[in-house]
Amino acid sequence: MKLLLRQGRFIDPVGQVDTVTDILLEDGKVALIADGIRERAAQTVDAAGLVVSAGLVDMHVHLRDPGLTHKETIPTGRAAAAAGGVTAMACMPNTNPTADAPEVIRYILDRAAGPGPRVFPIAALTLGEKGVTLTRARALREAGAVALSDDGMPVQSANVMRDALILAAQEGMSVLTHCEDGDMVGNFAVNEGRVSRALGIPGRPAIAEELMVARDAMLAEETGGAVHICHVSTARSVAIIRAFKRRGVRVTCETCPQYFSLTEDEVLRQGSLARVNPPLRTQRDVEGIIQGLQDGTIDAIATDHAPHAAQEKARPLTEAPSGMVGLETSLAVALTALYHTGRLSLSALLEKMTAAPAAILGIPCGRLAIGGPGDVVVFDPDQPWTVEPERFRSMGRNTPYGGKTLRGRVKYTIVDGQIVYQDQ
Repeated sequence: MKLLLRQGRFIDPVGQVDTVTDILLEDGKVALIADGIRERAAQTVDAAGLVVSAGLVDMHVHLRDPGLTHKETIPTGRAAAAAGGVTAMACMPNTNPTADAPEVIRYILDRAAGPGPRVFPIAALTLGEKGVTLTRARALREAGAVALSDDGMPVQSANVMRDALILAAQEGMSVLTHCEDGDMVGNFAVNEGRVSRALGIPGRPAIAEELMVARDAMLAEETGGAVHICHVSTARSVAIIRAFKRRGVRVTCETCPQYFSLTEDEVLRQGSLARVNPPLRTQRDVEGIIQGLQDGTIDAIATDHAPHAAQEKARPLTEAPSGMVGLETSLAVALTALYHTGRLSLSALLEKMTAAPAAILGIPCGRLAIGGPGDVVVFDPDQPWTVEPERFRSMGRNTPYGGKTLRGRVKYTIVDGQIVYQDQ
């Protein structure tokens, strides 16, 4: 099977390539990158005027399967990923049962078999994500888990987190951590500040995140383990991570499109649709996040794709679950908020959505290179479109971007040299 991509603008951040060329995919691999390829192919894509890149790697998604399939399934999540240009994603362990045993990891991989975006399971760090007893990291790794995390459940015990970092380092795995002091945030719905006061409800203070970021970075420094800070949302968290990175500590981090494109004011406009965890913060925090992306403190952009059923998100703000879907809008939001505003180059943006997250997880994707996987996204960086949640492939419709016009449209998504999504 051969697929020829003709005359696209090929961007490879790792190789510092930005050129118009042809790319030939054969038997699921990149066979040739050169101008004027004359090879006969079973299928040809005219990519003139479009950007061709390695497929996006989303290192933080919730597929809800097993056990919560009224919100999402692995097949619908993969379809949503394909529509968003995502060719590989790592799914979090907050399923039912929790992905804390090898048989659950194997179930996820079995459900994700067949043509479509790749799925890499992240296993729970502690049994039941309860923050007490560590899981069997080696057995989980051998079953196919690529990292360990208790996801939205912060590990409150510093001693448990310390032991986890030591154990994970022995197995060559990273620990992905949700940094919040649970005693300070409860189940509060919004950022502590002007909006929480206007609504007359308690908020989640920024310091609750920042304290845990500092703690986990210190533990990584002390143990030599690798810690990855999930969904960084405050300017001071960025400053803390920056300082530890300068000391050579093995700390990486991600942020999400909502944290560089929206503020807490969105809660006043959209209520529960804008309830996420960590919460949307202030404009000062948005600027701090963007600066962290610009100077390399923030390594990756992930979605924290968190689908919920419509009736769940229809509850009042203080009762609705936190989270929003993001697989189908992440590239467009990033292009609109970062590239089209001149805050990040296209190459820098793509590096944070392809090679960087793949390197953090240690998975073999994220770059288009000869002999590597034929996983590609082809997109028009300028095409405007209006977000229509009712047309999502995801079962979740919970997005604060509904009705907003974004710039940047995925035209083709290719996995293993096969087209798995084509814009109509």
